[in-house]
Amino acid sequence: MASEEQCSVPLRWRSISLTHIEFPAGDLTGQVLAYTSLLPIAILVGFVTLIVFKRELHTISSFGGLVLNEGVNWLLKHILREPRPCEGAHTTLTTEYGMPSSHSQFIWFFVVYFFLFLYLRMHQTNNARCVELLWRHILSITLLGVALSVSYSRVYLLYHTWSQVFYGGVAGSTIGVVWFFFTQEVLTPLFPKIAAWPISEFFLVRDTSLIPNILWFEYTVTRSEASGCVGLCLGV
Repeated sequence: MASEEQCSVPLRWRSISLTHIEFPAGDLTGQVLAYTSLLPIAILVGFVTLIVFKRELHTISSFGGLVLNEGVNWLLKHILREPRPCEGAHTTLTTEYGMPSSHSQFIWFFVVYFFLFLYLRMHQTNNARCVELLWRHILSITLLGVALSVSYSRVYLLYHTWSQVFYGGVAGSTIGVVWFFFTQEVLTPLFPKIAAWPISEFFLVRDTSLIPNILWFEYTVTRSEASGCVGLCLGV
């Protein structure tokens, strides 16, 4: 819980333009953490962008898991109805309930799901060379730092208590694990059939689940196509 001293001291809050995230005026750390707490929105925008331009079934499934995770969070908040710390400190909240933290639940779902995808899904047929393992470890540590930063920002900015952030992380991590294995064991075998549906073909929805390293595959295909186009233009 936030201490009585924190709640009793009146703070002058400033909000980030075009958002409802507030931070104490003149507090540089609070301002940085306020921007940090916007990362879930950036992740959502990234997912929508990938779906629009890639139209890949696993990405669509991952986004579906995020939507399910948010639905569970809304349900838990309205069942538990635990108030936020320093009630009334923020006036731009979409809900008065704080248990569990939606930001914490969102970011830990994303990070745990990404961990599993990185080490299990991509590990299936990769040669696991030292450089490949190194960048996976670096990316994992970076994402872990992001998740911890987003979680801490919600407590620092008096949006949530430590327990609300902790249980949000537990809920998000649990749903992330369950959704990953549900996607791998139940949905992935269905992806080839779904990709063959007329509506999927019309919207150019594709299945890349059988491609072990999609980044390398797209890189080599792009280079091959580019070389072919150059050769055609030059009349080779």
